[in-house]
Amino acid sequence: MTHIAVIGAGQAGASLVAKLRKSGFDGDITLIGAEEALPYQRPPLSKAYLLGEMEVERLFLRPESFYAENNITLRLGAKVDAIDPAAKTIRIGEEIIAYDQLALTTGSHPRRLPVSIGGDLGGVHVVRDLTDVDAMAPAVTDGARALIVGGGYIGLEAAAVCAKRGVSVTLVEMADRILQRVAAPETSDYFRTLHTGHGVDIREGVGLNHLEGEDGTVTRAVLSDGSTLDVDFVVVGVGIAPAYELAEAADLEIENGIRTDAHGRTSDASIWAAGDCASFPYKDHRIRLESVPNAIDQAEVVAENMLGAEKTYVATPWFWSDQYDVKLQIAGLNSGYDNVVTRQGEGATISFWYYTGDQLVAVDAMNDPRAYMVAKRLIEAGKTADKTVVANPDADLKPLLKA
Repeated sequence: MTHIAVIGAGQAGASLVAKLRKSGFDGDITLIGAEEALPYQRPPLSKAYLLGEMEVERLFLRPESFYAENNITLRLGAKVDAIDPAAKTIRIGEEIIAYDQLALTTGSHPRRLPVSIGGDLGGVHVVRDLTDVDAMAPAVTDGARALIVGGGYIGLEAAAVCAKRGVSVTLVEMADRILQRVAAPETSDYFRTLHTGHGVDIREGVGLNHLEGEDGTVTRAVLSDGSTLDVDFVVVGVGIAPAYELAEAADLEIENGIRTDAHGRTSDASIWAAGDCASFPYKDHRIRLESVPNAIDQAEVVAENMLGAEKTYVATPWFWSDQYDVKLQIAGLNSGYDNVVTRQGEGATISFWYYTGDQLVAVDAMNDPRAYMVAKRLIEAGKTADKTVVANPDADLKPLLKA
């Protein structure tokens, strides 16, 4: 009987094995995860779960019974040490597991501070998995002092949660502005105003020089401008890196992650990849998407292709972020944009439409789901939107879909 093994029990891995069964695969399936917990959703970790508004059981993507009922073998708390593509085996400690096809859904790793600047001190946290958040949660208390390193979405979400819990928050961003790598100045301005309005001290163009501690625990931060901060804990939000170590050691091709073709197949015909760890063709270049929608959609296409479907994965990038009472929804990729049109709604409702010339390529919508949905449909259809209509807050956007 055919055996499909999946390494990585996150959103992509869980979606892939479920799709295999839904697509009629009746062979053996093994889902291997390094964490002890059942496959779970990560976005609530830094929001509702950290705030104590969500129990751990609600994080689980499916109950344990689902895997038993679908004859999916779960190997949790299991670290894969090596893959042997020639022998088609996986090694976990001294155990050797044979496979017919293998999927890598190994996700990504949070970037950490170097040990040389105090990254190994107690009280220095990243926000990636349950263990990380469980370790940080006791420190997030009213009156505590926190330093957030990094002004991307991870850092801003952490800042919002900490501020809501009464923590005194300072956020430093080495670049000239927060969100510089991923958003237009308009979006940066919006979120800067939002956070400073909630008491967050945002310092742009300022990096971390080093951390100092007592008895192995962080107590002070020295910034690149020479200023110092007394801190009780530090949250590091400086991005993530694809987890491709196993693939690289197995001599699979690596290119900003595990290199796959349009079907999700790696340089080895029997090995596939999906989710944060995989880079794939997109239009006239290659990309790697770090998002839940991509993890699900790509994994499901790969599952079908493992069964012979030969489907091309066509990504439709979209993302979201929750900060305070603002829901940011993003559609498309803004790389290469050269102008932005603002659509102002009432109160905190606003959207920024990115164009390359006259072609709509992306949108950032804050508390504006209608604008987001129209823009998303236009982008996915390869259409654009008349800038004068977009800029007029009284204009109905729906007719744009019929243009």
